[in-house]
This record gives sequence, structure tokens and C-alpha cells, in this order.
Amino acid sequence: MSGILYIVSTPIGNLEDISFRAIRILKEAAIIAAEDTRRTQKLCTYYQIGTPLTSYHDFNKEEKTDVLLDRLRGGNDVALVCDAGTPLISDPGYYLVKRAVEENIPMVPIPGPSSVLAALCVSGLATDRFIFEGFVPRKPGVREKFFEKLQPEVGTIIVFETQHRILKTLRAIHKTMGNRQVVLTRELTKLNEEIMRGNVEELCQTLEGKTIKGEITLIIQGQPQRKTKQTAFAAPSSATNLLSE
Repeated sequence: MSGILYIVSTPIGNLEDISFRAIRILKEAAIIAAEDTRRTQKLCTYYQIGTPLTSYHDFNKEEKTDVLLDRLRGGNDVALVCDAGTPLISDPGYYLVKRAVEENIPMVPIPGPSSVLAALCVSGLATDRFIFEGFVPRKPGVREKFFEKLQPEVGTIIVFETQHRILKTLRAIHKTMGNRQVVLTRELTKLNEEIMRGNVEELCQTLEGKTIKGEITLIIQGQPQRKTKQTAFAAPSSATNLLSE
């Protein structure tokens, strides 16, 4: 019989946010395939996990997938983890999982932390329907088209963004979607955790001239379902330059 491929969720910040089951699986697996072995080693050291680590990321996924599949075919259990949170959610792993499915190798998810759900549940925006769109495109024109396509979406929208491009993204949201409610979360579960709420204009004014650090999960209000047309947003003079291209 082949081994089992475990998809193991790990903490997004606070090392205590891991299940007993996840720790047991990481200890019992023959090998842990990690996006960054240095980061995963810190988790292993904290919980005294002595399982060997091997790197598995976007730049070696084809070569390493063959190696891991050989281990699985030989009856060895493999645990797949990413840097933080749930593997495959804007993180490596899809290529390996797809190949494992094709070869009928058994897989078991070990659920746990996810910055997407953690941010959504504290946002104060609707949670009955939501859509996750991963990282916002970097290029300006592509970025605006990205949000134009999402403009009719009535569910809450969740995206990832970097600290360096967050203002550009907020401007693009304002231009294509209007002055919607947004919630910016960063460094969730970590020492410098921060949650900012407001409309697009308010967050732009808050972030102007401010340096923020850490990974950002941005929650955007879905299309308001109104019978009448939305009133065009008119920014006050203090925010006009900030919101213009």
C-alpha cells in the first residue's frame, strides 16, 4: 500500500495555533515537505518534532513532486506544509496534490489556521457569501481590470496584498468599485496584529505617510444590492490628490 499525503495547516503567526492532531502527524510522517525549511524548522523545534524536512516550493515543484511520489509509492507518509496557514491557499502544493489524485494516492487534510477565514470573521462584513481572489495583480492596468471584474460581486471579497502596494490597491478599488467599506488586517495572531476598518477614503487617509509592515489580508464589501444607482463618490479636497492616479 502507498503512504498517505497529509495536507497539514500550520500557524499563521502564533505558534500555539496548531492542533494536537497536526503535531502528531508531523511527528509520525516519514518526511515533511515545507515551502521554507528554515521557517518550518522553528515550528518543529518548538514542538520537538524530529521528522526530516525537505523543501517544496514553486521553483522545484516538478522535480520534488517526483521524489515525494516515489516516497509515497514506497509506503511512506508525507506531510505537506507551507510557510504559514493552509497549504495550496495562494501557496505551493497544487501540483503535488493533482499528481497524487491522478495516481490514486490517499490524501488526508489536517485543517487549521487560515488568514483568509481569520480576517473574514473579525471584519464585520457579511460572511454568508464570500470570494477569495488571492494576490492583487502588480501592474496598474491589470490591477484595475481585476477589480472591474469583481465590481458586480455581491459577496464579500478577500484578497492578499503587500505593504508596498496597499495604497495603490485602495485607489484602484475606489476607482472601479466606489467608496466601499473595507477592512485591512495585518500580522494576524502576531505581536503587532492590527485591524483597520472604514471606507476606502478613510483608510487611504489613515495610511497616507504611514509605514506599515507585514502581510495584509484585505476584506472588501460586496456590491450593495440597491434598486437605485449609487451616488457618485466625491472626495473632499484633502483626499483628492491621494485618490487620484
